[in-house]
Amino acid sequence: MSPVNLRLIILVFYCCFMARVVHTMKYYMAAVYEHHAVLNHNSTALSSRKLALEFMSKNLNIYEQQVAAAAEKGVQIIVFPEDGIHGFNYSRLSIYPYLDFLPPPHLLPWNPCLEPDKFQDTEVLQRLSCMAASGGMFVVANLGTKVPCDALNPHCPQDGRYQFNTNVVFSDNGTLVASYFKQNLYFEISFDAPPGVQHVAFDTPFGRFGLFTCFDILFYEPVVSLIEKHQVKHLLYPTAWMNQLPLLSSIQIQRAFATGFNVNILAANIHHRTLGMTGSGIFSPLKSSYHYDMDGEGGHLIVARVPVDPSEEMYLGHAKQVSVVNTEMFEGSHTLTSAQVCDKMDNIEHCSDSVGHPKANVFHAEMMYDNFTFTLLTGNKGKIHVCVGTLCCYLSYRRVNVSNELYALGAFDGLHTVHGTYSLQICALVKCGGLDVKTCGQEVTEAGSIVTFQLWGNFSTKYIFPMMVTSGVTLQLPDHWGWKDSCFYMNKMEMDLGLVTAALYGRHYERD
Repeated sequence: MSPVNLRLIILVFYCCFMARVVHTMKYYMAAVYEHHAVLNHNSTALSSRKLALEFMSKNLNIYEQQVAAAAEKGVQIIVFPEDGIHGFNYSRLSIYPYLDFLPPPHLLPWNPCLEPDKFQDTEVLQRLSCMAASGGMFVVANLGTKVPCDALNPHCPQDGRYQFNTNVVFSDNGTLVASYFKQNLYFEISFDAPPGVQHVAFDTPFGRFGLFTCFDILFYEPVVSLIEKHQVKHLLYPTAWMNQLPLLSSIQIQRAFATGFNVNILAANIHHRTLGMTGSGIFSPLKSSYHYDMDGEGGHLIVARVPVDPSEEMYLGHAKQVSVVNTEMFEGSHTLTSAQVCDKMDNIEHCSDSVGHPKANVFHAEMMYDNFTFTLLTGNKGKIHVCVGTLCCYLSYRRVNVSNELYALGAFDGLHTVHGTYSLQICALVKCGGLDVKTCGQEVTEAGSIVTFQLWGNFSTKYIFPMMVTSGVTLQLPDHWGWKDSCFYMNKMEMDLGLVTAALYGRHYERD
């Protein structure tokens, strides 16, 4: 072989090697598994530890199969859903045999697969540890755990133990590297909230990850603290989410949260369509790989390449996301820029439908258990607004293919008090359930009307999540979104599916 050919081979090898290094640095391979859990249909009955382990093995066997399938695809981290191992609807006493002992931090590190006899009642942790080691990947799973506590501790339950809804993480060699106790329980009588907020983050060769669970996504602690105070850009999210349109379907809030906070979310949900449970995904700020299926029953593995630095993605074609776009669809005279709107906020005629200037098409209807103030879209195009409290919502729109469907713009500014208590500011364009205004706010999954729009409002919170749902419960991102002066807006110029919901979902954490 000539020296020239040898140098060429070395050069090609070096270029391939460096390309692989750069690829490894910029992305990692992730998986989430939407699990059709085997459920315990007699969950309130007392059981033994032996029978509990036999039952949980049915779900753990499926987990093992999915880890093996993910390993074949080069996955480096996999997430399983909340309640996927033991199921739902236990009492505090009936769930006890299903709980693993979780050793305290001062007794770690621990590799359960290599040291199975170090602690008693850790069989589930051992199985998960061995899965991680055999698959050569980080494994994130949710299970119930028990932690003894001192009766002199005023927070200690009367039975002398905490029972926690727990996420655990095992490294690619099976070592337990993190655990998190769910902070915001959702009618979970079998579990305790931890006595203090946990901000759990851990490092991997491909990024720093934080843990939270299901209902936590609607609250400041711990997840927003993880992002703002602990510099976490990758979030692991086991959930057992019951979908609730038009504003809180699973993939809808997952997509909006990743976009709103400019982070990656690896979200794994339970799959049980009879319980309204489906919707998992891997979301970066601008990209989605998700699964939503209310027709069939069965698990689904999602595998995607995820950016190590999600902030880089935001600048790929979206450098203008904070610029209001005026196009011919708005025809100038029909649309005020958000700067002009905000200049007119003291003008009662422009900003208030309820003080001295009642409008005939303004009405109230319940949406998501809250009393929204609505105004109807009339005609094929136009500009409308609706106000409630201090919040005014504005919409410029054009309906491209007009179906016999009713749409309304709604506003809510206040405290949500059903199935949780939290403060909201919302501007939402929704398709109504029928042609009567009483149906506005109802759950809708299909739509035929193509609606292009610009939506904005004078929000008093900085935490606003842009969300769009189109026909068939599919997701789209707005073209542009962000702040302009003191208003937050989003717009969409082209759509190929009927619009179900377009909303700016604001959380006023400090008003909770």
